[in-house]
Amino acid sequence: MTSEPTRILGVDPGLPVPAFEDPVPYLTREQRLPENVDPLDSKLDDPEERARLARVFERGLAAPVGYVLPLQRWNAPHERAWYSERWTTRRGRLFLVPGDSPIGFRLPLESLPHLPNETYPYFMPADPFAPRAPFPGPTADSDGQRAIRHRAAAGADPQRVSEQGPAGADGAVRTALAVEPRNGRLCVFLPPTETANDYVELINCVEAAADSVGQPVHVEGYTPPADERLNVIKVTPDPGVIEVNVQPAASWRELAENTTSLYEEARVSRLGTEKFMLDGRHTGTGGGNHIVLGGSTPADSPFLRRPDLLKSMVGYWVNHPSLSYLFAGTFIGPTSQAPRVDETRGDAVYELEIAFDQIRRSQPSELPPWTVDRIFRNLLVDVTGNTHRAEFCIDKLYSPDSPTGRLGLVELRAFEMPPHARMSLVQQLLVRALLARFWRHPYEEPPIQWGTRLHDMFLLPHYVEQDFQRVIAEMRRAGYPFESEWFAPHREFRFPVFGRVCYEDIEVELRQALEPWYVLGEEPGAAGTSRPVDSSLERIQVRVRGLVNERYAVTCNGRRLPLNPTGTNGEFVCGVRFRAWQPPHCLHPTIPVHAPLVFDVVDLAASRSVGGCTYHVAHPGGRNYNVFPVNANEAEARRMARFFAFGHTPGPMAVPPQESNPQYPLTLDLRRPATAGDRY
Repeated sequence: MTSEPTRILGVDPGLPVPAFEDPVPYLTREQRLPENVDPLDSKLDDPEERARLARVFERGLAAPVGYVLPLQRWNAPHERAWYSERWTTRRGRLFLVPGDSPIGFRLPLESLPHLPNETYPYFMPADPFAPRAPFPGPTADSDGQRAIRHRAAAGADPQRVSEQGPAGADGAVRTALAVEPRNGRLCVFLPPTETANDYVELINCVEAAADSVGQPVHVEGYTPPADERLNVIKVTPDPGVIEVNVQPAASWRELAENTTSLYEEARVSRLGTEKFMLDGRHTGTGGGNHIVLGGSTPADSPFLRRPDLLKSMVGYWVNHPSLSYLFAGTFIGPTSQAPRVDETRGDAVYELEIAFDQIRRSQPSELPPWTVDRIFRNLLVDVTGNTHRAEFCIDKLYSPDSPTGRLGLVELRAFEMPPHARMSLVQQLLVRALLARFWRHPYEEPPIQWGTRLHDMFLLPHYVEQDFQRVIAEMRRAGYPFESEWFAPHREFRFPVFGRVCYEDIEVELRQALEPWYVLGEEPGAAGTSRPVDSSLERIQVRVRGLVNERYAVTCNGRRLPLNPTGTNGEFVCGVRFRAWQPPHCLHPTIPVHAPLVFDVVDLAASRSVGGCTYHVAHPGGRNYNVFPVNANEAEARRMARFFAFGHTPGPMAVPPQESNPQYPLTLDLRRPATAGDRY
């Protein structure tokens, strides 16, 4: 390692130590190989293991992998000095933990001299509410001397070194900066830092050192602590999706630019914001479009300045389920990654009323910032008590666990990535407007205990749209001129039409509805236990227009639909829940598949079907789709191939009796047996 980084940081140039691969695991691995297999041979089954062994043996176990400089500031004797020490181990060399990660993640910290717990230099980020100094400027000129003069002026000793023995503790260092040539480039690993100022200063030092030796570098390692002065975009590979965390936006113009730029960059990178199922259903990617709200600084967060603001948001979402279901993804319900607060426990709304009352009885000035976290932390959780997997995630609002959790942020997780940037922007516009509305006029309506009505009604598109129209009307009355047409793409994307037929002036429309996935019991697997979900149940909405209820009825597979009037003359709606396919593991595995669904418009006086339609879950001709649709046109063609505007029951048919389900009066569940006056 060149002496430039140590000179610029103001520490002893003799402190960096070479880091080596530990020969013991690799020599042992080599001894276990068959005698006719060379470590560099391609006969090894595991390609990753083969590449790892080849890389190690080609370099040689005696050659250093890189160099490590013990470095930290938060435990230094001088407040503004970078501090280092000489690391020693029993084996005489610094042998890395085996692996493929950068050497900064493979340091053998357990081999360093033991330190008592009470004096161990545990890393703790700075309090986000603490005052911050301006960012440091460029660190050094070409010869690196300006930084050393700056340290000397601040009272730091450029040659200060800890010579402690195993029992010493003052100034002990357990983080390090590492330099490693890898994949054709020089990689510099940055340690965790207490403040963003320290991180920026390290970056300046690395830049100055790279400039002084004329060598470009690749910076890796720990990310900087949260700081509103740093804009950070994080791109993370997740199973099936690429997760992108965009930097905060202080204005609508900046937010719109961030969103449209992200969609465009994804497009030119051949990444999609939508996907198509094998049966032609058009859905989101499965990735979230989570909306994070807060202030430019934690102290400026509206949720900490006005604790009643979170109460208003949560209460409004409880009373308007359309906000939870219109913009969500395929996986919804109590065990999803963003369950509503009233989906987690039967008494959740009752307990929420008590929490609301605690805030209502106090003035905002009387509530310290941690109060809102203490009140809601154990209510805004999923069914397992996980605070992160909730519709309103307050992990980073004012968590007592660490400073990184006290950022004044609230994350709305019940939003899935929509296929177009404008669809995403209108979602964010609605949330911003609701926040502004409740800042001016807190929402004081008591939360509604929906009970089973929540899933019976609001998993059907008619009631989602009806409730959302109320939201739009309330926003307009509050002075926010939203238009219902702005959200028409969301409704059609979320609830596409399967088909329509008309017989005897009676129109029957089938439209996709929502269905929560039931989480099954734990099962053993190759990588441990797993908890599968039952995705074999589906739900569709049936809307009937022009029906004279005393003369005609509509049936599904011979069962009379529990049609409910919508308030429009001659219009009725209901849901049909059925088993679409038979997986090897599912709830009630002995219940067979109900598809295809045959709908009949029955003349009650003639006891005969006058027409109907048929809905197939799979291609009715038995066509086996083994590739996904390549575009929306092919997906729509597959959906259309599953609906037939004919196929009603021929000949005389018995008039089915009315069925009654007090718990779910709007839903016909084909898994239940048909009985007149059913009391289940």
